Amino acid sequence: MALESYISLAVYFVAMLGIGLFAYKQSTSDISGYILGGRQVSPQVTALSAGASDMSGWMLMGLPGAMFVAGFDALYIAIGLVLGALANYFLVAPKLRVYTEVADDSLTVPEFFAKRFGQASASVRMVSAAIIVLFFTLYTSAGLVAGGKLFESAFSLNYQLGLIITLAVVVSYTLLGGFLAVSMTDFVQGCIMFVALVLVPIVAFTEFESAAQMSASAFESIPSLSASWQSVTLVGLISSLAWGLGYFGQPHIIVRFMAIRSVSDVGTARNIGMSWMLVTIIGALATGFVGIAYANQFGLAVDDPETIFILFSEILFHPLISGFLMAAILAAIMSTISSQLLVSASSLTEDIYRVVSKKTLTEAKTVAIGRYGVAGVALVALLLAWDASNTILSLVSNAWAGFGAAFGPLVLACLYHRQLTHSAALAGIVSGAATVLFWIYAPVLENGETLSSVIYEIVPGFIVSAVTIAVVTIFSEAPDERVQAKFRETNQVLADLS
Repeated sequence: MALESYISLAVYFVAMLGIGLFAYKQSTSDISGYILGGRQVSPQVTALSAGASDMSGWMLMGLPGAMFVAGFDALYIAIGLVLGALANYFLVAPKLRVYTEVADDSLTVPEFFAKRFGQASASVRMVSAAIIVLFFTLYTSAGLVAGGKLFESAFSLNYQLGLIITLAVVVSYTLLGGFLAVSMTDFVQGCIMFVALVLVPIVAFTEFESAAQMSASAFESIPSLSASWQSVTLVGLISSLAWGLGYFGQPHIIVRFMAIRSVSDVGTARNIGMSWMLVTIIGALATGFVGIAYANQFGLAVDDPETIFILFSEILFHPLISGFLMAAILAAIMSTISSQLLVSASSLTEDIYRVVSKKTLTEAKTVAIGRYGVAGVALVALLLAWDASNTILSLVSNAWAGFGAAFGPLVLACLYHRQLTHSAALAGIVSGAATVLFWIYAPVLENGETLSSVIYEIVPGFIVSAVTIAVVTIFSEAPDERVQAKFRETNQVLADLS
């Protein structure tokens, strides 16, 4: 790659570290500022931060790669995600913003689960924190795989060295600036991703004489949309659309709703966030589709479908622009890794260490422990990502399902079910996570196949968790009046605002 491309990347790295340093001076003197930005994040930053941390490297690598391999079958995943994100803004964002403040100013998702039942040290807090650390370590490793592939493909560097470079930069600004740094860098990264996913498919399309020529070339390898629809099975369609269910339980996304400066800003954040998501997800699918056509028409060798965006960046653009597009991939990767590291560290600090030790810690000490947590989770994720044969989409899908099933039904129940009990919440988390893990890893089918080869694991996991919560609630003693009063207070605040 040319010198100009390296200059573009260097500028990007310096900018991210500069934002981290700025945030370090602004909001890391206390734990609320470090892990939630003091609940003063603007709707614009909330929207792009939620989107960028959600989409990650799979948006520029995993989804175009899926489109390249599976054709229009990847479209159903995109539809499920858009519907799920929209539902999340309507069903979860407003109530969660109010309820987490009413519930004794809960700073983390596990803390909210516990204080929702009037028990700051409830067992549901420890269990949910452990699940967050488990699945986010896996999720973070998926982002590192994307970073390693980027440096290997675009810069001809060793895959493992690419992992280390990616992790070093993102850990640096996350350690420095906490939530504010993560949110501000996510905003910048979201803007970069937006431009890149509009630019790349349009420029690639101009290499063809017409849309008809491009489509004809693509359909040499994949079926048309109508043919794809006719061949899709009900189970396959459910598996793809069910990705949308995961949104309700993703801690790194819903924590953005907790941090927005006021519930009245949620509508603005929703409009910005959904507009950004529609454009970028269409751009990602278009990149994969045009990539198929380009490979067939011009004989482009694509060894790894998940690198089609990288190949376009190298062959179609001036080196300076190529560097910018490489930065877009890093932006997608780093925005998610930083969010996941911070949420994991927050759970380790606030929900495990503080509860287990029962020590009275100074704010400075608590922030320091949070930084140790960031480093620890990052190191384990690095070890998991060390194997270059890992695929981004498979790692993401497993972690996404784990969170969606373990937390999704519970988040909705916490916000909408006044009679929800602590025992039901705990049972829902455990049953959902256990079902997903069984579905992924238990070789119960012929030839050692797992049940995830039949239907996406979030479907049974979500159903089992929801049913468990409902059944256990029926047979549990109703929560006390103080807990129910906070539920009514939340609804009243929202009613007054509307």
